[in-house]
Amino acid sequence: MALPPSIAQRLRLPLVGAPMFLASTPALVAAQCRAGILGSMPALNARSSQQLDDWLFSLEQQLDDNHCAPFAINQIVSRGNTRQEQDLEILVKHRVPVVITSVGAPGEVVEAVHAYGGLVFHDVVSIRHAEKAAAAGVDGLVAVCSGAGGHGGHLNPFALVNEIRRFFDGTLLLSGALTTGRDVLAAQIMGADLAYMGSRFLATTECQIDDSYKQMLLDADADGIVPSDLFSGLRGNYLAASIARAGLDPRNLPGAATPGVGTGGHGAYKLWKDIWAAGQGVGNIDDLPCVAELVARLEQQYQDALGRCTEGAGRRRV
Repeated sequence: MALPPSIAQRLRLPLVGAPMFLASTPALVAAQCRAGILGSMPALNARSSQQLDDWLFSLEQQLDDNHCAPFAINQIVSRGNTRQEQDLEILVKHRVPVVITSVGAPGEVVEAVHAYGGLVFHDVVSIRHAEKAAAAGVDGLVAVCSGAGGHGGHLNPFALVNEIRRFFDGTLLLSGALTTGRDVLAAQIMGADLAYMGSRFLATTECQIDDSYKQMLLDADADGIVPSDLFSGLRGNYLAASIARAGLDPRNLPGAATPGVGTGGHGAYKLWKDIWAAGQGVGNIDDLPCVAELVARLEQQYQDALGRCTEGAGRRRV
């Protein structure tokens, strides 16, 4: 498997804090990097390209330490992103170590980021998407599987990871319902290089989301996650409690094309602001630690699981 030394040597755990729309901020990213994992955030979380420029300068100042892990910025490469060109220029200006592309074709970003020695990882939810991204020259693929929070995939991780590994030997990241250090090790055993964890970091002190959102995460279990394409036209996983609070029946949602939904007919709401995303691993979220405490816990779980695997392998050899 391929994990570039520029990343591997600076990670305490083979883990990426996934970029979460609105929820990932420079404060969360900095805390993740200082704790020894690769932190990330979407470029569009900044209200403008100028603010993105300011945020990146601030992150560079905070993380100017060889003991910190690198960070990544998620760049949406679709026609709907009117800031694509401006934001890419800023990412190049700051020589962002890792750029995570989503939605569209990553070719232009690959060319620009490779020019300064950076890496490009691309989100994929299907084999077809993975093949196209690999052909575009990306360094890594993020396999977004069933159970991931927000806009997730529909494939089982065993199916997606195994098929990708038939044609791609670059860095592979696994996303979807990962919440523990045991999950991080399981991702590696399956064939991934890095685990990609989002929802668990929503429930941390550095994450600046609404307190009601955090409480819903603590109260929810896997049955409290509803998949739907209603809210954005793309299939995603959301907290049933937030859907109910918006005046909709989470178990009987109208179709994505239903007129009037979200404009008052069924209760006004805004996606991400009122309808909150989470992955199916929420049942393992029981507290609100700081990022450093959470990463230390994940590392201990990872080492304990690794020890059990090693002991089991030793007994089998005997």
